[in-house]
Amino acid sequence: MRTTPRRLLAAMAALTTALLASACGGGDDGGGRAASGELTMMVPLFGTAPDPKGEVHQAVEKVVGKKLKITWVPNAEYGDKTNVVLASDDIPQVMVVQGKTAAFVQAAQAGAFWELTDKLDRYPNLKAKSEQAELNASINGKVFGIYRVRPLLRSAVLYRKDWLDRLGLKVPETVDELYEVAKAFTEKDPDGNGEKDTYGLIIPKWPTPVFCSASPYNVIETWFGAPNCYGDRGGRLVPAFDTEEFYTANRWLKKMVDEGLVNPDFATLDSGKWNDPFVQGKGGIIIDVNVRATQLYGLLKEQDPDGYGDKLAMGGNLKRSDGQKFSYPFDGYNGFLAVSKQSVRTEAELDEVLKALDRLATKEGQTLLANGIEGRNFKLENGYDVPIDDDDPAVKTINNDVDFAFVQLGTWATIGMGVYESMPTSEAERENLRLRKELAELDLQTAVHNPALPIVSPTYVSRGATLDPIVSDARVKYLAGEITEEQLRAEVKRWYDSGGAQVVAEITDLRAELGAGGN
Repeated sequence: MRTTPRRLLAAMAALTTALLASACGGGDDGGGRAASGELTMMVPLFGTAPDPKGEVHQAVEKVVGKKLKITWVPNAEYGDKTNVVLASDDIPQVMVVQGKTAAFVQAAQAGAFWELTDKLDRYPNLKAKSEQAELNASINGKVFGIYRVRPLLRSAVLYRKDWLDRLGLKVPETVDELYEVAKAFTEKDPDGNGEKDTYGLIIPKWPTPVFCSASPYNVIETWFGAPNCYGDRGGRLVPAFDTEEFYTANRWLKKMVDEGLVNPDFATLDSGKWNDPFVQGKGGIIIDVNVRATQLYGLLKEQDPDGYGDKLAMGGNLKRSDGQKFSYPFDGYNGFLAVSKQSVRTEAELDEVLKALDRLATKEGQTLLANGIEGRNFKLENGYDVPIDDDDPAVKTINNDVDFAFVQLGTWATIGMGVYESMPTSEAERENLRLRKELAELDLQTAVHNPALPIVSPTYVSRGATLDPIVSDARVKYLAGEITEEQLRAEVKRWYDSGGAQVVAEITDLRAELGAGGN
């Protein structure tokens, strides 16, 4: 359920009415586009909008075989713009949809977008890369877009390697070993300065109040055997916080907080400054995604160009005390490309659009979107992407257009996981890339998937903004010692009484209709 945001819900009734009207009627202008040589799109933008006459735009048009008319919307405004466009009578042929928002779910169910459930297998480059990820991206089992691939397993634990080495410790494999490392990082002067000024685990204030949001709390709870957001308990889906494993995990973490093994400002530390204590030598453990290693290497290199490679170690998901392992997976997708029924009126027009997107999803197309133009802004060395002429203004423009704009159209390649990975600048970074893949493959075997991801509860759509903070806030207060476990359990009951019981009933019933198994 964590991919269903909670914005602008008050406008949904009016929006649905508008969508039904715009999906089923309207002028002929939009329908004529699909048969023409033009493809209209709306795409989020993170930098400067590309010039339609620029090298990358022209190259993408050549691959697609159509003229592109792209509306670039700054990412900070994209959610609001999406809602406005969905309620209008001018929806572009293809939209990047960033998640199963309330507006998009209601739009799709009102018939504003093509259902692609049984259509994508006809297009070799649009076929699902992962059945699990495609299911996760669906709305009650129906596919309304071409999902943008992300790794299904990327959770990891990052450590100050120099601290481990100085104290004669190894990368932990169990939660008990993690506790011991955190304790040693706090009490045994791992930086050798003769002062007790370090701690083990670094946790920031999580930016979203959703109770299952890939936070360190969720990862730890899964290690202890709690479900990933929702889990099957006797044929009924229940939220993770309604299991005893949830409380066991949080008692363990609270012990660490009480003993000073966690940063004292865990309830307020800005998530944008998560790296700072690690790099500054204040804290030594981060539980997050494996690609955070790239950020940390870059920061450590600025601080110590010669010795930075010896300051970072990485491990995978941890076993609990009895040796059982439960690994935390991710959704496997990050939004999707949806095709409008308002602008693409017939099956023949849909086929034209999907063929164009299929060409964009070739190796050639995805390389262009995620790496750029070979020979202009990058070259290949031993299968790696190596930058060319970074100081050339024309090359800087290409890099901007790729890194901050066109990469958003990548369906299986993106920055950080392009067709070609960036050339590691040291042996330590090269080894880390190898280790990421090894740990991800290993942990995927014990991944605990969220069986509720494909399911959209109407009550959650309408009440999620009220429900989500109840348990997530109470969990932080419990860890900080502001409330007792009994009071935490009372907040779980309040979640049920505030609409959570209806959410659970709806997703359980919808899951039964889908005939889906659970974890």
